[in-house]
Amino acid sequence: MSEVKISAEPRTEFGKGGARRTRRAGLVPAVLYGHGEKPVHIALPAREFAAAIRHGGLNTVFTIDIVGASGATLALPKAIQRDPIKDTYEHVDLIIVKRGEKVQVDVPVTLVGEAARNTLVVNESNTLAVVAEAMHLPSGFDVSIEGLEAGSQVTAGDVNLPSGTELAVEPDFVLAVISQAQTAEQLEGDTAETGEATEGDTAEAATAE
Repeated sequence: MSEVKISAEPRTEFGKGGARRTRRAGLVPAVLYGHGEKPVHIALPAREFAAAIRHGGLNTVFTIDIVGASGATLALPKAIQRDPIKDTYEHVDLIIVKRGEKVQVDVPVTLVGEAARNTLVVNESNTLAVVAEAMHLPSGFDVSIEGLEAGSQVTAGDVNLPSGTELAVEPDFVLAVISQAQTAEQLEGDTAETGEATEGDTAEAATAE
């Protein structure tokens, strides 16, 4: 994954009022910390930040050039707060990383293909924790479930990891389970049993009255 260069402004206003004014100016309030450095409060251009995340995912590495500061800083989003209604970014925590350093991240997992007929695929986890070099973080993993029968499991050990990437969980960590889907007859039977139970409850209630 390549780094994304982005400019940032020092942030001097804090609190809810300051954050609102920052966002109205088209910026995202953020804090930059890590590696023993004192936290630095900054504001990122909202459109550029959103475009970078949309294109590269949550594990995008940013080269942040802060106005008035000497040199740029490499950082990785650690926590992102979003407004689900406005679909905007409210605040970003950025952790400083170094070239060559290994970091732990959660990488999205996508199940591809179709399991065997009459099965049900249950996702246990949509992400996989891995450790990789900060400048070579995987953006996502595709795992095939093609033809898997009921009773099968997809585990962390089934994921094909790129060179230099290691699991941060046990290989038997379950990502998905393939179970037997109910037949039409079983569904009809469950519906009938539910109906009988409801009628029985109604009759008991009438008797009690």
